Amino acid sequence: MSVLSTANALAALLSAGSSAAGVLRPGLALPAGEPATAGVHLYARAYAARALPLGVATAAAVWTGGAAAGPLLLVSGLAQVADSAIGFRQRNLGMGIGAGACAVLHLLSAWWVTR
Repeated sequence: MSVLSTANALAALLSAGSSAAGVLRPGLALPAGEPATAGVHLYARAYAARALPLGVATAAAVWTGGAAAGPLLLVSGLAQVADSAIGFRQRNLGMGIGAGACAVLHLLSAWWVTR
């Protein structure tokens, strides 16, 4: 497996893991002192229901070099763009920068494998 495949697989699994962490501790992405309401818990679970399978599928596709790698990297990259925007909007620099870096990695890799 190439370094690029490994980096993408780890980024995808990191994203999936972050969504699982959000289910366990929904207040992680909230500003300090903001309560994790029932709505926050609901949306954390709904986000994880999508992010976990997408992250695992993306990692599996890039590890195996399957034909689905390009489209999954594109979808994962676009999801990371949205996550990054949300992070910056919430003034959560870790989320904004981390998701932004994953977005660049996934989108450039999607371009690379489909060219």
